[in-house]
Amino acid sequence: MTKELKQEYTRRITQANKTQLITILYEMLLIYVEEAADAYKKEDRRGFREGIRKARGCINELMESLNFDYELAMNFLQLYLYVNRELVRAEVRNAEEPLENVNQVIKGLHEAYVKLDEMDASGPVMENVQTVYAGLTYGRNNLNENLADQGINRGFRV
Repeated sequence: MTKELKQEYTRRITQANKTQLITILYEMLLIYVEEAADAYKKEDRRGFREGIRKARGCINELMESLNFDYELAMNFLQLYLYVNRELVRAEVRNAEEPLENVNQVIKGLHEAYVKLDEMDASGPVMENVQTVYAGLTYGRNNLNENLADQGINRGFRV
């Protein structure tokens, strides 16, 4: 993942509600799987394993965020366990096919959460984060974002 993309995800996470956080995790997982697939094609075993490791980190975070007060959580757990097994299978067998299975499952979940996000009117999970103003100034070929100084009291509250 590029430095710019990491900064973009960091900004999005600070402004995200619960549904958007899950959507962001799905997007990150898909990026890491894509990086692993690219490394596989280049015969970069280390890059392949690193992409899978990061993707598994996303899956672990998704599993830990499940709320088992709801029946649906067990269905999600089964999907996440399947995805995790496929990632392990890809790494152990040094194969790309399991990554395609992961992509298929996660893309479907991502699409569903994007639709859910349109209906979710809740506010951001984090409070007291830096305010980002986009569009106030323009650089050459890009849009600059300015962060407003919140003072020394600024910090993340969940």
